[in-house]
Amino acid sequence: MWVNGLLLPVYGREVSSSAPWCPRWWEHMEAVAQFYGLWMAWQELTGPGSALVGPANWHRDYLTPVMNSLRDPSGPFAGCKTGTHRPKEWPQTEKP
Repeated sequence: MWVNGLLLPVYGREVSSSAPWCPRWWEHMEAVAQFYGLWMAWQELTGPGSALVGPANWHRDYLTPVMNSLRDPSGPFAGCKTGTHRPKEWPQTEKP
């Protein structure tokens, strides 16, 4: 709810080849994990009793790095195009 209700309407920039996005972001485990951490930091830094600089610190220390990582052309949404989802292929491993 937080991602679709607050994060994307406020911070979701336009989709492009240099800033991909997946409409089914919740199917990318890396995105889910990063959004969870971002949401937890949001709770800590903007909730009741937070320092007045909390929101500024959240933007600088959490929002910008996470969104840059997720929207990177080689990030978790790299294979997704506007309006389409493509599951990410995991690196192959061999048994030791």
